[in-house]
Amino acid sequence: MTQEMKGLLLDDRWAPVTSTMGFLELGAEQAAQAFATWQRGLAISRDSTIEVLPVSGTLEQVLSRLLPLSGGETQRRLFIPTRSAWTAYVTNQWTGTDAASPMRYMARWLSIRCLRVVAVPHTLRGDRGRYGSVMLDMFGPEQPGKILNYVRSIYAANDGGRWVFGHSGEPFPFEQVEKYQARRVRDRFTFEMLKDYLRHLGLSPFEEDFYMPPGTRAWLIQKTGPFTTVGREYTLEEARAARVL
Repeated sequence: MTQEMKGLLLDDRWAPVTSTMGFLELGAEQAAQAFATWQRGLAISRDSTIEVLPVSGTLEQVLSRLLPLSGGETQRRLFIPTRSAWTAYVTNQWTGTDAASPMRYMARWLSIRCLRVVAVPHTLRGDRGRYGSVMLDMFGPEQPGKILNYVRSIYAANDGGRWVFGHSGEPFPFEQVEKYQARRVRDRFTFEMLKDYLRHLGLSPFEEDFYMPPGTRAWLIQKTGPFTTVGREYTLEEARAARVL
């Protein structure tokens, strides 16, 4: 882990699973049941079984229920309660959680706010390591006259060797907009800025004790075949090695 991103969730041990996370402004069980209802209604899911199972334990014990990680269709998804009004969302894809499309859909369908949060340290050296990125997307209810329901999007990311920055939507009152003019592109939206913005929204997603408050349960959505795509399965260690972590 680079010094500029010191303090990632669980010291980044669960990357790439936790490198991207979704958050829904809804209770964990309600969010899981709603998501399962959506999935059961999809044509490709009609011959599949989708279960919603309660999960207890520490955060790492809960995350372990995603294993093994999948190189094909997503088979398992977790909805994890937090010490806030938000529920965390992660999946068992071996390349990491794809949160953008599910959060965008759930926000529109349930008329709630949802987030995609990305924090990946830039560790690329030669042909080894990861391209860094810091991103925050907020989705909201369907907005008249707009095709997409983005509320706000901010990012600074290394795109194949070149740092890029961008934002869209109306800035939040707490944003440090003056930093968006920083000379060095990667300084325009940093990990520390991301954490600050999330604190204003009521989240501390990089702190282990933010998750699984005493007496709560997470909810695992587990799908059994047939699957549209089937790939090899990975242990967490295999996925991390393949992603050069």
